[in-house]
Amino acid sequence: MNRVDIYTDGACKGNPGPGGWGVLLLSGSTEKELFGGERATTNNRMELLAVIRALQALKRPCAVRLHVDSQYVLKGMTEWLPGWKAKGWRTSTKQPVKNVELWQALDELVRTGGHAIEWQWVRGHDGDPGNERADALANKGVEVGLGRLPAPV
Repeated sequence: MNRVDIYTDGACKGNPGPGGWGVLLLSGSTEKELFGGERATTNNRMELLAVIRALQALKRPCAVRLHVDSQYVLKGMTEWLPGWKAKGWRTSTKQPVKNVELWQALDELVRTGGHAIEWQWVRGHDGDPGNERADALANKGVEVGLGRLPAPV
C-alpha cells in the first residue's frame, strides 16, 4: 500500500459565515493541495468536508496517516460514531447528530475506501508545517466561498 500523509483543516469567518477547507496530501516526493469553500457554513462542516475531499482524492487504497486539528472530527471518528449509528444517528442526549449527512459520507468513505487510516491529532496554529499549510489552504477556500478566488479545477 502506498503511504500518504494527509493534513486537513477548516476555516470559518464568523461561525456560521463564509468558510473554507484545505487539504495537503504528501506521498514520497509528491505533494497535492486541495481547497474549496462555501458562502454560508460552519467551522465544523468545513473540518469534515476537508477530510471527505482528502479521502475522495485518493485513487487506490492507501496507508493513510490523517492529521487533523479538530477534536470534533477526531472524536467523532474514533469515539462517537459507533454510538451514533447504534442510536439511529442520535447523540447520547437523544438529539439528532449535527452535520449527519457529512458524517455519513465520511463513514462510507472510511468503510469502503480500503484505506488503512491512522488518525492523528495535531495542535492547530502551533507551528506544525503540514497543519500550517492546510490552514493556509482553508483560508484560500474562504476566498473561494466569498467569490474572491475562482474554485480550483
